[in-house]
Amino acid sequence: MLTKIRRFFESDDGATAIEYGLIAALISVAIIAAVSLIGEQLNTTFSTIAGNLTDANS
Repeated sequence: MLTKIRRFFESDDGATAIEYGLIAALISVAIIAAVSLIGEQLNTTFSTIAGNLTDANS
């Protein structure tokens, strides 16, 4: 019984899974931030182009 308890406390399989989960969460946050930043820049660019086309058409 004591050896089973000792093996349980020495096992690091759960810690490894938690570390991988944290890495995946950080990568997800970085991707979301990058996409939202690029999305805002694209919106500004297309709005400028649309305004220029409207002015040129007048």
